[in-house]
Amino acid sequence: GIVHRIDKGTSGLLVVAKTDPAHEGLSAQFSKHSIDRRYQAIVAGIPNPPDGIVDAPVARSSTNRQKMAIVEGSRGKRAVTHYRLVKPLREAALVECRLETGRTHQVRVHMTSLGHPLLGDPVYGRTKIAHRDLLNRLDFRRQALHAAELGFIHPVTREKLSFKSAIPSDMQELFTALLV
Repeated sequence: GIVHRIDKGTSGLLVVAKTDPAHEGLSAQFSKHSIDRRYQAIVAGIPNPPDGIVDAPVARSSTNRQKMAIVEGSRGKRAVTHYRLVKPLREAALVECRLETGRTHQVRVHMTSLGHPLLGDPVYGRTKIAHRDLLNRLDFRRQALHAAELGFIHPVTREKLSFKSAIPSDMQELFTALLV
């Protein structure tokens, strides 16, 4: 069964269990937030400071049920994203986001809250004209987000496992076009 999800339009790694014991063990690790999940994102602007932590609760937006939002008080679920600048680009940056928690649209909401929405994000992005022209020229039609690394303890053998997925060609093409 499916153990977790990634957003529509996000590329990369996903965990699927083949047996009920594996599903239960993996689900428990996700619940305890002990899974190592790292995403690569191309965001608008260059984060300053170049690394940090966003610890802000996320819940469904009260004004738009299609969106998630950072909320006050106990209405949302705790959401923690550790971000790190990997490479500055032309009016953009490649950023690694390590999830401490895993909430719907977490990376997208947290990076937008810092003023650095993901390029191509149809829900949370406010694309600059220069980026819009490039995205159209490349026919890039999704948020620039890739589930690049996943690590966990095998629920049956107890072996520590780690998986990596290279950035897909469409995101690599966008990255290359943005090199300074």
